[in-house]
Amino acid sequence: MKRIDDFEVGQHASFTKTFTEDDVQRFIEITGDVNPLHVDDDFAAGTPFGRRVLHGMLTASIFSTMVGMLLPGTGAIYRSQTIRFLLPVHIDETVTAHFVVRSIDRVKHRLEIDAWIENEAGKHVIEGTCEVGLLRE
Repeated sequence: MKRIDDFEVGQHASFTKTFTEDDVQRFIEITGDVNPLHVDDDFAAGTPFGRRVLHGMLTASIFSTMVGMLLPGTGAIYRSQTIRFLLPVHIDETVTAHFVVRSIDRVKHRLEIDAWIENEAGKHVIEGTCEVGLLRE
């Protein structure tokens, strides 16, 4: 488990994920969100997106992986997250989440982190910031 002194401003971590049809189906089972934009090929074809798009929160869920496993990792407490959805993500598209430490509050044991997810073309599909606390020993 890392300590607050293990972190520095500018520290970076990333995580890459390809979301599959199976991921979408499991997300639907968990949430019950069967919006036709996400599940119906014919419906989605008639929208400006032209085809089905992933649930935005499914894409954003990899921020949780970042906090719990990478930056800061074990012992992290997710305190807040802002999210701006910028571009659609489609099934079988690979995206990469990035975290960069913006500021450190060593007294409160908290990190403020710039967070974004980009597609294979390097375009941001989601942007935001998060605040993460660390357990104290």
